[in-house]
Amino acid sequence: MIDPKVLRDQPDLVRAAQAKRGLSDSVVDEALAADTRRRAAIAAYEAKRSEQKSLGKQIPQAQGEEKQALLARTKDLSAEVKAAEAEQGEAEDAWDAALRAIPNLADEAAPAGGEDDYVVLEHVGTPRDFAAEGFEPRDHVELGRMLGAIDIERGAKVSGSRFYFLTGVGARLERALTNLAMDQAHAAGFTEAIAPSLVRPRAMEGTGFLGQAADDVYRIEGEDLYLVGTSEVPMAAYHSDEILDVASLPLRYAAFSPCFRKEAGSHGKDTKGIIRVHWFDKVEMFVYTTPDQAAAEHQRLLDWEKEFLDKLELSYRVIDTAAGDLGLSATRKFDCEAWIPTQGRYRELTSTSNCTEFQARRLDIRGRFESGPAPLATLNGTLCAMPRTIVAILETHQNADGSVTVPQALRPYLGGLEVLKPIAS
Repeated sequence: MIDPKVLRDQPDLVRAAQAKRGLSDSVVDEALAADTRRRAAIAAYEAKRSEQKSLGKQIPQAQGEEKQALLARTKDLSAEVKAAEAEQGEAEDAWDAALRAIPNLADEAAPAGGEDDYVVLEHVGTPRDFAAEGFEPRDHVELGRMLGAIDIERGAKVSGSRFYFLTGVGARLERALTNLAMDQAHAAGFTEAIAPSLVRPRAMEGTGFLGQAADDVYRIEGEDLYLVGTSEVPMAAYHSDEILDVASLPLRYAAFSPCFRKEAGSHGKDTKGIIRVHWFDKVEMFVYTTPDQAAAEHQRLLDWEKEFLDKLELSYRVIDTAAGDLGLSATRKFDCEAWIPTQGRYRELTSTSNCTEFQARRLDIRGRFESGPAPLATLNGTLCAMPRTIVAILETHQNADGSVTVPQALRPYLGGLEVLKPIAS
């Protein structure tokens, strides 16, 4: 959640941030009203409790009618204290809910607007000109079938639409990508983690995924558990309710986990292939650091993502995501989008978000500073989301006969294999 002090002292700053996201600023007035009610309720309760304590001291010293009057007042006051306590609890809950309804404040440098208002920061590499090479590129669905790497039909038969099997070289390719990503992260000093895909509500809510993204979340019926759409969720909750030594920061984790998303708002989008699916595996970077180092760490995460894409010899661009397309927790987000030849456009492969203190406040993650405990900053960045990365590799490095040239960096992870060849039909 945002810093309550900012809301109280600079409400216009919060209103401007809402406008930048294209959202109503009514939540600001609602939160301020809830804060006023909360403060009044606290004062009323404390006044009643003070009177109750005072009476408790007077009664033993009183006599006769005075004592009887004090006892009668004590009885009435007891009910008033209970009512004031209940009002304080309700006011506290209303204040907490109002505060949590406000997204993180978009960074001043983030572009204003919605999904299409991103700013391209750079292009890396040049998309292949297949026409100049004399052949029409095949899409990843056809290539996956020819290579025996992707089986969408049986995925749909077994699990429904937007599911798939990776088989043969497809399964080997995911394993190679996972190991390449983990090895890069390990070399950069990240602690490797295998994260759970099921979490309690607090982890999901604390990371902001039960807000605007709730429709995409799978809940286990009859259980107090959710399936995560990214290992950002368990890794953010990993240090919940802890006070970390700032001398140990930054803490960097590289977590592998299966991820699950309903894709509730994607009806009719990317229905062919494995671009947009309900389940996929992913290696995610997650960092805890001090707020003053968050922006610099954000740039480092982007650099590690670019390093990985460079190893895969892909053409891509980096965009600064517009405020209206940010998640609830992010103040700024960079996406790396790879060129997909058969679609003739760039598609998101990785993203990295700076969540500043937003998630840490919700999950009570603090650092031990000289001035006392204070919230830390959290950041996340995708190193490799398997299906889309496989799509980009197959389509970018394909040859006229349907074979696919393996990027140099992946060959050691595939036993030295240089070319993925079509299987005999």
